[in-house]
Amino acid sequence: MYEYFIGKITDVTPYYIVINVGGVGYRVLVANPFRYTATNDDQKVYIYQAVRDNDISLYGFQTFDEKQLFIKLLSVSGIGPKSALAILANEDHSGLINAINTNNDKFLTKFPGIGKKTAQQIILDLKGKMKEITPANLVGQQALDVTPTDASPALRESLEALASLGYTKTDIKKVGKQLQNFAGKDTNEYLSQALHLLNNK
Repeated sequence: MYEYFIGKITDVTPYYIVINVGGVGYRVLVANPFRYTATNDDQKVYIYQAVRDNDISLYGFQTFDEKQLFIKLLSVSGIGPKSALAILANEDHSGLINAINTNNDKFLTKFPGIGKKTAQQIILDLKGKMKEITPANLVGQQALDVTPTDASPALRESLEALASLGYTKTDIKKVGKQLQNFAGKDTNEYLSQALHLLNNK
């Protein structure tokens, strides 16, 4: 089991990043790939390895606390890695923890694939069990036919990232229209704004 990798991030896609460690490129699934930057500098990525009958996947996190939050979400019945990543893509981790501790299932049902029953299960399983997590520290591709034809590369990548997180085409199409007048500097800003809009609809 891996704890973390230290290496150079060589590729950033809407679906994953690639980190080169000792000449080996590891494909790592992350909540928001555009938090990372492909540079020649070594970067530290915390790693969770998931082993299934026919698949071995690596999941990456910027902080130890974010990794621990992911692991706790996986402990909930009905929550798989994809759903956990979609929840973590929303950077309001303090809001997530507060929602769990205050029985706010409405906040949790805003995430893709999380219905009322699963939201209540998250609260039941995790309420009061995340005191050690500090919020401040805190797959397959699908073709999109919902991207505005005149979308910038950054907007297009952000909408592809939403698809990889499990958001519906209807939601992506709606938020894509809303973001056409958003003056984001890069894909990360577009994706952060998209998640903000989706989680406050």
